[in-house]
Amino acid sequence: MAPPDAPKQPIHPNDALFSGEIAFPVLPVCEHFAGNEKLIGKAFALQEAMGPLFDITCDCEDGAPAGQEKEHAEMIVRMLNSKANAFGMAGARVHDASHPCWRQDLNILLRGAGERLAYITFPKPRSADDVREMMDYIGRVSVELGLARKIPVHVLIETHGALRDVWEIASLSGVQVLDLGLLDFISAHHGAIGSEAMRSPGQFTHPLICRARAEIAAAALANGCVPSHSITVDMKNAEQTYEDARRARSEFGYLRMYSIYPTQIQPIIDAMKPGFEEVRNAAAILCKASAVHWAPIQHEDELHDRASYRFYWELLQRARFTGVKIDPEAEQLFFS
Repeated sequence: MAPPDAPKQPIHPNDALFSGEIAFPVLPVCEHFAGNEKLIGKAFALQEAMGPLFDITCDCEDGAPAGQEKEHAEMIVRMLNSKANAFGMAGARVHDASHPCWRQDLNILLRGAGERLAYITFPKPRSADDVREMMDYIGRVSVELGLARKIPVHVLIETHGALRDVWEIASLSGVQVLDLGLLDFISAHHGAIGSEAMRSPGQFTHPLICRARAEIAAAALANGCVPSHSITVDMKNAEQTYEDARRARSEFGYLRMYSIYPTQIQPIIDAMKPGFEEVRNAAAILCKASAVHWAPIQHEDELHDRASYRFYWELLQRARFTGVKIDPEAEQLFFS
């Protein structure tokens, strides 16, 4: 037993600030979709070059040629299990609940790479029941296989029914991300929303799109999920990608966005990462708070307590996922 006057050991923020509750998931701000073996391989190579700054979604849905769904899913298993998946930051999108191959997708992925899948993405649910059915199937197969982990689920909100049930979907245990599926959502309006809403500025001004975007973000954030924004259709326009990501982050509270072309990854990260001064301030506050075991402090004539500590701790974690330099003392104290 340590003597009474021995210095107390530092308490990690996750232990001090989230006692009795689940911490909000802090994920990379960019998720990159890749649909075939060549593109998945390029994505892994880029991830290795840039570092663990973005997730990779291997696509069983749009990526699989018709009639070759089984072979495509087996290829994804090989890629997930390969040395190229250096950071273990890759998931897979399966077919939707109305497609005859969705159970086959899940069987192949779970049996072949259940311990390597970072997440599984469900597209086009028509209701919360679709999401629940697919999650229940994952649970049953996982038990049969003896998988020790519960694989997070990401859900694309891109139908009227999913938007209607978005709060119920967000509340399901295991749902980690809600994705805005803009193009399919617009298509579901049968021409009532024009094609100009598929790109900026229309996607940020059309009332029906803004309503859906805000509702998805609100449901996600209220239920401990990460809201993820839709793509920039102008694939090679880095400036437009940056501006779309910036508006999604600053105007609608989205904490993540997905890319469909490699040159979109860095602009998304740049637009959504915290500012250097924000990170410097967060590190100073958290280091000072840790020194007094998370009691209230004063910093630059402002009062801070556990409520603000949570805010700054999540900000500091996002900084790491976006490559923003962190003060060495904070790096050593919280991440070593």
